[in-house]
Amino acid sequence: MFYTEIIENEICALNSEESKHCIGVLRHRTGDIIDVFSRSGEIYTAKIINDSQKKCVLNILDTKPVYKRPEFLHVAIAPTKNIDRFEWFVEKAVEIGVEEITPLLSEHSERKTLNVERMEKIIVSAMKQSLNLNFPRLNQATEFKDFILLKSEETKCIAYCEEKTISFAETIVSGKPTLAMIGPEGDFTKQEIEMAISKGVIPVSLGRNRLRTETAGVVSCSIFQSVTERYGVKKKA
Repeated sequence: MFYTEIIENEICALNSEESKHCIGVLRHRTGDIIDVFSRSGEIYTAKIINDSQKKCVLNILDTKPVYKRPEFLHVAIAPTKNIDRFEWFVEKAVEIGVEEITPLLSEHSERKTLNVERMEKIIVSAMKQSLNLNFPRLNQATEFKDFILLKSEETKCIAYCEEKTISFAETIVSGKPTLAMIGPEGDFTKQEIEMAISKGVIPVSLGRNRLRTETAGVVSCSIFQSVTERYGVKKKA
C-alpha cells in the first residue's frame, strides 16, 4: 500500500520517498498494479506507467472509499517534553484508531510547538502499517482555555490523576463522537479541571494505575476501540 498527495483526473503520482520505496526497494516496474490511498479517503487500484524512483506515475483503474467506523474519537492531549514519547502516542493512536488529534497546551505543558510535517509522516507510516486508512485530522496546538470554550456535539471527558468514580468506558455512547482530554506531565491544574467541569466536561478514570501522558492517550484509544467493537457485535446480532 502506498500514499499519494498528487491526483489529477485518472493519474496519480508518488512523492520521492514513496517512489523510492515502491521502485527501488520493492522493485515494482511499469505495468505493475498496486494499491494507493489518499488523504481524501479513497483507495485506488492503479497501474504504473512511469517507474521513476523520483516520481512514480500511475494510471488509476478503480476507486473505492476507505472504511470509516461510525464512531468518532477525538483525543486532545498535551505534547510531552520528550518529543519521542508524543510521536509514539501519535503512531499507536493511528494504528489503534483515532479520528482527530489536538495538541493541547496546558499551564503545565513544557512543550509548546510541534513539527507538523513530521507528525503527518508518522501518521502515514502508521496508516500503512495498520491498514487503517482513515486519515485522522491533526489540529494546530491549542491553548486549554481556548479549547474548552469550543462548541461541539462530542461527549467530552477529561482524565487526570485524582480518584474518580466514572470510567471512560461508561461515557462512550454508540454512534456519538467522544472527546478524551489528556493532561501533561504534572497533570492539569486545579483551575483547568474546575473550568472543564463547569463547561460540562465529565471527569473520568482510565484505570487504577497512574499513567504517563502518552500512555494515557493510547489507553483511551484502546478503551474506545474495545467498547465500540462490542457495540458492533450487538448491532450484528
